[in-house]
Amino acid sequence: MIRLNRPAMAGLLLSLLAACSGGDERPSLNLEIYETVRAGAAARLQPKVERPPVTRAALDQLEGSFMEVVVERRDQLAYLYVGGVTQDPRIGTTVSWRSEDDASLTLRNEVLISARGMGGDLISSDVQQVPTKIGPVGGGERRMFFLAYDNKSVEINFACEVTDMGSATVTIIEHAHRTRHVREFCQGPDGEIQNDYWIDSASGLAWQSRQWAGPDVGYLRFRRLTK
Repeated sequence: MIRLNRPAMAGLLLSLLAACSGGDERPSLNLEIYETVRAGAAARLQPKVERPPVTRAALDQLEGSFMEVVVERRDQLAYLYVGGVTQDPRIGTTVSWRSEDDASLTLRNEVLISARGMGGDLISSDVQQVPTKIGPVGGGERRMFFLAYDNKSVEINFACEVTDMGSATVTIIEHAHRTRHVREFCQGPDGEIQNDYWIDSASGLAWQSRQWAGPDVGYLRFRRLTK
């Protein structure tokens, strides 16, 4: 079997979709697919098109952690791989997720704190969190800093409340996960936002979330495809 690096494997997800449309045969990792993946075009953030669904069998062929993200406003979809992980007992676990065309989304304890390469960049976000817990914790102020068109930083502040919405089962590509649905509702001088997280405390993951990435990008929908 050909071993692919993580950027190539993110592209392979899309290549496997094309292979899956030919019937019951399992997609093969042949040299032609490998070269297609290396070209990189399939992994770039692009308008959503009709594709055969990703299967668990296809995901089981990949190594590493992968995330699906959808930009709701633009109807765009991308598959991301882990670009780096930082663990700090003072603030928790920070994971940088990247696409093959070098867009990046950074999550700290599964909360979005940075988004680059998508336009209207989220430079940073200060959220009430506890290092040992997933998601936002309690209420309080959320401060978000965005890159404006004149390359200056623009600050948007919110007052937020966090509510436990109860238990929920989330199914992601043939795998069911028992989670707690946590909702963060924030109000600011120019409007309000609502972020939702489906948290599995046992694994230390948010298997699914919907988070606001700024006035230009809007909401992102995250689904964790592999642990």
